[in-house]
This record gives sequence, C-alpha cells and structure tokens, in this order.
Amino acid sequence: MKISNETKVGVLTAFAITLLILGFNFLKGKSVFKSGNYIFAKYKDTKGIMVSNPVLVNGFKVGSVYDIENADPNLKDIVITIKLEGNFNIPKNSIASIKESALGSPSIDIEMGNEKLFLNKGDTIHTGENEGLFSAFSSKITPVGNQLKLTMRNLDRVLSDVNETLDPSFRENIKQSLININAATASLVVSANAIQAMLNTQSGAITKTMNNANAFTKNLADNNEKVNKSMDNLEKTTEHLANADIDGTVASLKKAVDNLNSLLEKVNSKDGTVGLLLNDKTLYKSLSNTIRSSNILMDDIKVHPKRYINVSVFGKKDKIVPLSAPLNDSSTH
Repeated sequence: MKISNETKVGVLTAFAITLLILGFNFLKGKSVFKSGNYIFAKYKDTKGIMVSNPVLVNGFKVGSVYDIENADPNLKDIVITIKLEGNFNIPKNSIASIKESALGSPSIDIEMGNEKLFLNKGDTIHTGENEGLFSAFSSKITPVGNQLKLTMRNLDRVLSDVNETLDPSFRENIKQSLININAATASLVVSANAIQAMLNTQSGAITKTMNNANAFTKNLADNNEKVNKSMDNLEKTTEHLANADIDGTVASLKKAVDNLNSLLEKVNSKDGTVGLLLNDKTLYKSLSNTIRSSNILMDDIKVHPKRYINVSVFGKKDKIVPLSAPLNDSSTH
C-alpha cells in the first residue's frame, strides 16, 4: 500500500504539534499524563503565583505548582495543585502559605506540623495567610507612627507654652544668637576653604613646605659624609677647648691688662718722662720753638750759604741781614 505525500505531511505535522504541546507543558512543570505525588491547597488570594513556581520547606524545594484551577464560580476559592518531587513525610497539620518576594516570583512555603500522620496523594493541605513585605512593614511602622504623632503633638504644645512664656527681648537675643551662629558658620566655611587650599596637592602651602622639607632632607642625605666630617671636626675642636688651660690663659690676659692699665696711669701722671712729654705744655712750647729755630737756621743756610761757608779767594764777607723767620716752605713742615 502506497502512502501519499499529503498523508505523510499530515502525520508529521500532527506529531510535531504533539511534541510542541508536550514540551511546552514540560517546561511549565506539567505532565500530560499527570503522574506523580500531588496534593492540593485552597486560597482566596493567590498573590500572583504562577504555574511552575517553587514549593519550599525550610528553604528547600520539595515541589512546584502544577496547576491553578477555579473551584468556585464566584472566585472565592482557588485550588492550587502542588506536585511533590518525591515521597516526603509532610504532617497533616502542616500549613502552606504563599510568600511574596520583592525581587522574584512568589512561592509556597510549607510550615511543618507536629502530627504523626502524614499527607497522602490527593489530600488537601491546610493553608494560611503570610504577610507580604508591605503588610509586615506597615504593621511594624504603624505603632511607631502613632507614637511619633503623639510626640509631635506634645512637642507642639511645649513650644507653644515656651513661645507664650518668652518675652520679646529674649526672642530678640535668640534671633541675634542665630545670626551670630550663621556668621560663625560662614567663617568656618571660609576657614575650611583656606585649609583646603593649604592642603591642595598641587599648589598648597603645606605641599610646598613638605617639598622643601623633602629637598632639605635629600640634601642632608647627599652631604651626609660632609656633615659627618664637620661633626668630627667640631668634636675635635670642643675636645681641644676642653683640654686647653683656659684658666691660665684668662689669668695671663688679666695680668697683661693690669700691666697695660699701670702703664697708662704712668703716662697720664706727670712724674714720668712720657707723662711730662704728654702733659707739660712748657716743654711742648720749648720743643716747638726749637724746631722753629732749626727751620730758620736751615732756611738761612739755604738762602745765604756764604755767610756760613766762606770760600772766597779775596776773603770778602757776606753782609746780608740774616733771616728772622723761616721760609714758607720750611714752616709748613
């Protein structure tokens, strides 16, 4: 029997559609033949749970959501079919609640009971409401909000009483204090800017100081040998000074000063020759006259040499009057 090409195409198309349906249900976590361990849970609000969402016990995945069905035309009860991935002993008084997630999809959390009897295939587990993140936050924040309202009311009452109690002058003082605080704050801002400028890594004064300090220490490191030699020389000098007879030197110097003072006293007194030379005016005038007479004699010899040395053949005598005062050139000496 010969099969036509149209029949082959139809069979292949039907087979492909069947495989597509089976694969899609498999990816959703559903099996076409529905074989396995199934339990049921009824909820009034599924909170957006979807097929294939996980079912957890103490954070461990024990199954997944297999199907979601409407058991009531009024949508009051929604039945969720849970497919367990193994034969787990779940007590009959366990409670399954839907847990919302802020970042992911919701899941069903089973809180294990303490009964000795366990759920069988097809049983319905007890359900409970699990507070969402917003509901839990609201339930915790509401008492705090009420307390905050009461506190603000009391604070407003206290401020009203204070406002009625304070006189205008005190209010003016407070106002002036606030103005001063603002001025001080502005000054602090300016100071902070100045400090920031000082701390600037490129042009700050502290940076320049540190650079100079680094350069200075580098120069010290480069001239370490010279510094050591200078310190050695200084140490030798101090050692020589320590070994020198400073007391004897000071005593000799003192003795020399005493001798000099004694000499100066003799010079100032009129008893000695030097004192007479320095202090006797008569001797000074005599010496001055003697020097003047010597100058006159020398000038007269220069001007009239024939008077003192006669070499004439005929023996003629110079009758020119002698000088009575020194010449101008001689008197200036």
